[in-house]
Amino acid sequence: MIAEADLRRLVAGRWLVPLMALVGAEEGARFAVMLARLGLSRSALAASLAQLQEAGWLRRNPGHGHPLRPEYILTPAGEPIAAFAMKVMEERRRLGLEPDQMPRWSLPLIARLDDDRARFTILQSALRPVTPRALSLTLKQLLSVELIDRALGDDYPPVAIYGLTGRGARLAAAMR
Repeated sequence: MIAEADLRRLVAGRWLVPLMALVGAEEGARFAVMLARLGLSRSALAASLAQLQEAGWLRRNPGHGHPLRPEYILTPAGEPIAAFAMKVMEERRRLGLEPDQMPRWSLPLIARLDDDRARFTILQSALRPVTPRALSLTLKQLLSVELIDRALGDDYPPVAIYGLTGRGARLAAAMR
């Protein structure tokens, strides 16, 4: 598992995990290839690449060379992040999860629930600065794709407690 700060930085953009997985698998990539494979707009790709370069995980390939030479390559700090992203993307493919089915806070939430079941307020404090609305929407989305489940506690009034399903546990295992 990568550091929590790196995980939060990686999930800050919708395309950062797939982008890091692609660059890691190809050992570098060209802008046009990334556009074609990921199917995103030029501006979204440029913004994502800028975020990854700012994080120090990706850099432009220096010098001139063959036209098929990769324009972007991983830095030494980006190699473990790319390995993590490749494992996560492979498991997402196996589970049939599209990028739009995994909101921003999905991976940190699954990482937190890997430890134990938790109530909404515990999750909110663990995932700070997530807003209640963002957490609620993420929980609903993950419930709909059967990565987490919701049970009611024995307290009065009943309190919802969230935990991983078998599918969610598989994704959490890929994140370790």
